[in-house]
Amino acid sequence: MVASKNLKFIVFLLHVLADAWHKMPSEVYAVLKSSGVLDGYILPSYDVLHTLGTRYLVQDITGCVRDWGYKI
Repeated sequence: MVASKNLKFIVFLLHVLADAWHKMPSEVYAVLKSSGVLDGYILPSYDVLHTLGTRYLVQDITGCVRDWGYKI
């Protein structure tokens, strides 16, 4: 079960990444979920990630998705 604070952060990330990637939030979710970045990086790293700035988050997660073999 995802905690409320984590859920709010994920929704925030979906919209920020959707703007940066020029995609719909549902498409961003599909990429994050299928790549394993959501469960393997974002959720376990919530305590650190939620303290970072928006620009850094976009760069970090975009790089992570690419490093894990997914094209954006």
